[in-house]
Amino acid sequence: MPLFLSAGRRLFSSMASSANYVAGTHSMAFVTAPSQEVAKKIASGLVKNKLAACVNIIPGIVSVYEWQNEINEDPEVLMMIKTRTSRLEELTKFVRENHPYEVCEVISSKIDQGNPPYLDWISEIVPEK
Repeated sequence: MPLFLSAGRRLFSSMASSANYVAGTHSMAFVTAPSQEVAKKIASGLVKNKLAACVNIIPGIVSVYEWQNEINEDPEVLMMIKTRTSRLEELTKFVRENHPYEVCEVISSKIDQGNPPYLDWISEIVPEK
């Protein structure tokens, strides 16, 4: 019987937390970098400065783009950054100040929903602006 009560409490707690989540409170930002070393440096700074709760570094991507009237194809890594939406401006500023590209990619998308404990964790790690 205690197992059912425990599972029921977790389910209710999860549902209540999910119902209270305001869509868009958190965002994912995407940043490409020329190497894993550069990405790790930027990611560490973002987490250390409480601008991101977590940064996933995804290796092995190839970017095809036009720059200065030329088509380029370069190997890169992608950072997927989880943060509060209210901190995106500071996050972008940090990336721009620490990125080697003349024009670095920083784009974001708001999180509409997700695992409530994970979203709560982002809130705990990244303080409100």
